Amino acid sequence: MLVDWDAPIVMGDGVELRADVFLPDDGETHPVIMSLGPYAKGLAFQEGFAPMWRTLEAEHPDAVAGSSNRYQNWETADPEKWVPDGYVVIRVDSRGAGRSPGYLDILSPRETQDYYDCIEWAAAQPWSNGRVGLLGISYYAVNQWQVAALRPPHLAAICPWEGATDFYRELTHHGGILHVFLPQWYPVQVASMQHGAPDSPRHRVTGVPVTGPGVLSEEERAKNAADTVAALHDHALLDAYYRERSADLARITVPVLSAANWAHHLHTRGGFEGYAGVASEQKWLEVHGLQHWVEFYTDYGVALQKRFFGHFLQGQDTGWDKQPPVFLNVRRADGSFEQRAEEEWPLARTRWTAFHLDLVRGALAPAADPGERSAEFEALGDGLTFWTEPLAEELELTGPASASLRVASSTTDADLFLTLRVQDPDGRDVTFVSAMDPHGAIGLGWLRASLRKLDAARSEPYRPWHTFDERQPLTPGEPVDLEIEIWPTSVVVPAGHRLGVSVLGRDFAFPGAGPWPSAFGVAMRGNGTFVHTDPEDRGSDVYAGRTTLLSGGKHPSFLLLPVVPAGAGKAGSG
Repeated sequence: MLVDWDAPIVMGDGVELRADVFLPDDGETHPVIMSLGPYAKGLAFQEGFAPMWRTLEAEHPDAVAGSSNRYQNWETADPEKWVPDGYVVIRVDSRGAGRSPGYLDILSPRETQDYYDCIEWAAAQPWSNGRVGLLGISYYAVNQWQVAALRPPHLAAICPWEGATDFYRELTHHGGILHVFLPQWYPVQVASMQHGAPDSPRHRVTGVPVTGPGVLSEEERAKNAADTVAALHDHALLDAYYRERSADLARITVPVLSAANWAHHLHTRGGFEGYAGVASEQKWLEVHGLQHWVEFYTDYGVALQKRFFGHFLQGQDTGWDKQPPVFLNVRRADGSFEQRAEEEWPLARTRWTAFHLDLVRGALAPAADPGERSAEFEALGDGLTFWTEPLAEELELTGPASASLRVASSTTDADLFLTLRVQDPDGRDVTFVSAMDPHGAIGLGWLRASLRKLDAARSEPYRPWHTFDERQPLTPGEPVDLEIEIWPTSVVVPAGHRLGVSVLGRDFAFPGAGPWPSAFGVAMRGNGTFVHTDPEDRGSDVYAGRTTLLSGGKHPSFLLLPVVPAGAGKAGSG
């Protein structure tokens, strides 16, 4: 393998981005696997994200086998697993990050245009066969959707692995409620890797500073970066700022393999929306579980990626022409997965089933109460929880979901937090290893009542689409009808277990004294670190009133859940 460290790529405005190029030492032309982002291409996975690396080593040894792991980098492809198969692997430090100078503005139109230019640069190099594919997790998946919408002529295929497609609805706000991930993540993973940052880690192979050369003063770095955190408060509603940082999916026409995780508060929704929204005639959806980064690196994930890119970048007979359009790892309550091939998403055989909120018994019932009932809870208290009777037979829920709730507030607004739950016969909550939380919840939905306005043309009964562009304050004591999106989920609930939903005015937390694992100073009790505690967004007394649920009669409140009949679908190996 040959390596060209810090290869310069000149942008249209003259700024030189820096790329590491790993290529076969055979003098032939090869397709390209590319990623571009702000996490510093020279920062070793093992050093920058040591806890995650230890998980791979301990729990998924296949993910680190077959490589010296000298070139491992967070959320990007390992060159040692791709170059021997005839690929050129390129990692680019995005503008203003790592060893690339310039103005740092994450996921901005300028950065997306830079990505376009890098793709076209790679296609024109003497070692390239002119076909470029994009591969990476999270940030390195989000910007795949963005740049693919610009239609670079030499972009041949993309594999966004646990990405996002909507900067407002997924990356910054849940149901119009600001979550604190970006203010937690940006200083640690982006600002610390800004070009010219002090105390830079050293590249474990070349020894150079990963944010160098040189150190810029704090004032210089501030001038060279957008204040992304402050922008969240400057743009509380969905406006042009968010739209220009969200992918125009309808413009994407290249082959797509969208790989999603059932339980990621940033990325789950985008994997499904991306698959559904692209104009590509050749598109596939894969859904898995476990921690956010794991399956990208395992033999399962790498084999899937290589079959996809081998078909579209190398023209090989990898069997991809027989790949089902949808391939699911369906979650079971014991933590195992059932692999299943499907033909569409949502599944055509879904029985969309209403589970009504019985406010008298605290139950999820098959029919609405004939008379309208009401139940109150303190918005910042423990809320209300509704359970089915113990199930007489196994129940599978796989798909998107929603809730129709009639709500009143003692104030001019209310935040609604919905958490789907499963309990075993002993009354213990069933949790899953989710993308960021070892005790992840089954499914979640959120909505700020004043942002209940719907786009009727884009809404489905199982997936309401809110515009988030206009506030409609509540009149205290007067009820309104809310349609709440619950992100796609999958769980097979055994007989004897109960299905439930908790409705609160704050983040749900699983009961118990713990100790609970933490990250970014947040105790993870079902939501990972994706909580909604921003004092400017949630600190007002308006979100600390009393909320009233109403149900029954002419105004039933209910969940609409994707019940999948038993015995259907096709088993498959992926």
